[in-house]
Amino acid sequence: MSDRNAIRLTRDEVYDLLMNARQAEWVELHLEDGRALSGAIIFNEFKGTGRLINVDQEISIDFHVDRVLDVKI
Repeated sequence: MSDRNAIRLTRDEVYDLLMNARQAEWVELHLEDGRALSGAIIFNEFKGTGRLINVDQEISIDFHVDRVLDVKI
């Protein structure tokens, strides 16, 4: 993770990053289980859930905002 995340981001900060990342063609999500996944995201701010889709690797992964440590655009 980057230096800005030496301290875990707040839920609101993660929400803001995910809201901005919805417009990006490609993002990288860092999850609390240690995975770093890349692809495009769909994010439902009302439910706090989303899906990362990587067509190159043919994967689609659901995530919850509380499990996201960082979002890189």
